[in-house]
Amino acid sequence: MVVAGTSDPVIERLIADDKTPWYKKPNLRYLYLILVPCCIGIESTSGFDSSLMNGIQSLKYWQNFFGHPKGASLGILTASYNLGAITALPFVTLMSDHFGRRGSIIWGSLVMVGGSIMQAFAVNFVMWVFARIFLGHGIVYCIVAGAALIGELGHPKERAILGSFFNASYNVGSIIAAGITLRTLKIQTDWSWRLPSILQACPSLIQLAFIFFLPESPRWLISKDRGDEALAILIKYHAEGDEGAELPRAEYAQIKKALEIENESRKRGWLELFQSAGMRRRTLIGMALGLFTQFSGNSLISNYLVKILLAIGYTDPFVQNKINVGLQAWGLIVAITLATFVSHYPRRRMFLICVSCLLCVYTAWTIAQARQFITGSNAAGIVVIVLIFLYSPAYTIGYNALTYVYLVEIFPFYVRTKGIAWFQLFGRSAGFFSTFVNPIGLDSIGWKYLITYVVWLCVEWVFIWFIFPETYNRTLEELTFLFESQAEKDIITKEAEKQLIHAEQVEDIAASAPVMTKGVRAV
Repeated sequence: MVVAGTSDPVIERLIADDKTPWYKKPNLRYLYLILVPCCIGIESTSGFDSSLMNGIQSLKYWQNFFGHPKGASLGILTASYNLGAITALPFVTLMSDHFGRRGSIIWGSLVMVGGSIMQAFAVNFVMWVFARIFLGHGIVYCIVAGAALIGELGHPKERAILGSFFNASYNVGSIIAAGITLRTLKIQTDWSWRLPSILQACPSLIQLAFIFFLPESPRWLISKDRGDEALAILIKYHAEGDEGAELPRAEYAQIKKALEIENESRKRGWLELFQSAGMRRRTLIGMALGLFTQFSGNSLISNYLVKILLAIGYTDPFVQNKINVGLQAWGLIVAITLATFVSHYPRRRMFLICVSCLLCVYTAWTIAQARQFITGSNAAGIVVIVLIFLYSPAYTIGYNALTYVYLVEIFPFYVRTKGIAWFQLFGRSAGFFSTFVNPIGLDSIGWKYLITYVVWLCVEWVFIWFIFPETYNRTLEELTFLFESQAEKDIITKEAEKQLIHAEQVEDIAASAPVMTKGVRAV
């Protein structure tokens, strides 16, 4: 178990001295507003997909077109999205590290637009599966680059809360898709499912429309020897254009020094994730988070709500879709509410609370669904629905609100996209497996299948308690050496202090020689 230490005193002091809220800073306000469609909204595509797959399972024209799929057939129709995501992982970091975060988002969005069109005009089972593979392939480029870009562009004061909102956008897409499928239920042709499928391209088209107005990551620019551009971005958005401000220069110095230290010992390729004991610890945590975020029972609700509702006696498609809309709307409220304050608390503690709550919910859900199956009680069925709604805040408080915040914090810059891609590998693999197996398990053993999630949640709690470190209240550069020596941490702190001393000297010269002020500032 690793506990929190003191945060970087240089950055901490500068942030404490800044009393102006972000919405009163025009440049920073612009940055955050443009981050919404370009990066924060990326997960809305995943939310749209999950809710779409839930909703169209209640559409008779979709069921008839694909021959009323169930068991393994239904599993592969749904899970092929995660299969596509897995195929992208070997290329994600190459795209993000060589062409920039924005370039990766552009490529992923284009692939998803193509996948949406292919899905909407699918003529058979195979074409639908390949369309979903394309959709899944594209989303990973956007998620990995977008999550990194949020952490690398955001002001230190708001970085954590911006990361929390990244996953919250999942619910925006899910409620839109749920509402669309509720309305298209009335269309008495194949367009009842084709129309929602083609509308899945909308989030990607929005990203493509706004991405060119978003600056590139300063850390990526520095890594490509484009330091002047990086410093200009930091000054514009973190100091509102004030070239004499201390914060952007301290950030620049820390980023540059951290990258230099990382470069001295880094190994090329995926071996970077295993080159030291500290990196292996990070890699283990990334793997675990990937498994935990997909094996905690969420895929059962997000992809097979209709099957659960059928099992407890809710057979009307309109009622099923109304419950789906209500669940997604509730999820959006919960996600936004928790995202605003969860990031202000220690990460490890919130993950432990999250899993404890999930364990309570799933245990009660298993008991209620068993009672409904045995006795046919309507009251037990209502309890199941209530518990499904309670699952949302339990999951969101940790796995939704903090996952990408935590990943950006524990992985240093040069392995950040690899670390997030590693997380995606295990997350998408777990998602593919659970999405494929869930309908088989529900058909085979019914409510008893829920017990597997209860057992797994116990494993998650034990792992988090012993393995997860605390990252709260530290800068990204300080967290670069979370598991490494104190000497390396002191180097980047001293570099920031050196920059501040230089800035103060420049200010003194400017004050004593007003005629030279303009020339000195320009140096």
